[in-house]
Amino acid sequence: MKQEVKPALVETEDGSFTARSALFDECYHSTKDGALRESLKKHVEPAFRLAGRSKKRLRILDICFGLGYNTLATLYHLEREGLTTELQIFSPEFDESLVRSLAAFPYPEELEPYRHVVESIAATGRYEGEGVGIEVVFGDARSYLRSTAERFDIVYQDAFSPKKNPLLWTKEYFGELTERLAPDGVITTYSSATPVRLGMAENGLYIYRPPEAPVRPGTIASPRADLPLEPIDMALKRERNPSARPLSDMDFK
Repeated sequence: MKQEVKPALVETEDGSFTARSALFDECYHSTKDGALRESLKKHVEPAFRLAGRSKKRLRILDICFGLGYNTLATLYHLEREGLTTELQIFSPEFDESLVRSLAAFPYPEELEPYRHVVESIAATGRYEGEGVGIEVVFGDARSYLRSTAERFDIVYQDAFSPKKNPLLWTKEYFGELTERLAPDGVITTYSSATPVRLGMAENGLYIYRPPEAPVRPGTIASPRADLPLEPIDMALKRERNPSARPLSDMDFK
């Protein structure tokens, strides 16, 4: 399915622009936290702190590409921190027409040095540079997870919200995602909803509060039980709220 209506630009509180999807009736970013700030503080910085600084090569899954902020903010962070990590970024995105339009998107000043990356992706769906490979896979994210053989060190779980795009937040989805996660990998997400956390936990992931940051907190999940973060006791949450349960594919059939 393709989005036929051009998304409307929306300025966010950090001065960067996001857009509002006509199909999902939701912005691609939190207007309160700011598009760039959200990408950096909820996804890129905690992911690299926990899984990225000690590896020479990282495979990153960016769900979903959208306006490209998470991918571009990753390149910005790499250069800003002087990291020499090789990157392979894979990003499923169903809205090909959106990606094709991004060469003209008004990115913030911090991301302007990567305009040539956006132009390449808009034209071909790919970018290849020194130590960096990016591939946008046009189509359904779950179909991509079922077809790829990649193992990911970092996953930016950044789909539209569970209310708007629930099939990318179900227990079954997180099962597919966990199968593609490296044993020491991490998942970052803006969501702190109990059904989301339960869906992750019921697939064997440990759930953590993210590092303190000037944005509303989300969730960090990992197969690792020893991340240097505050763990969230999901068993206690279930005990206190017996009716709580994860989203399921069956809820939406």
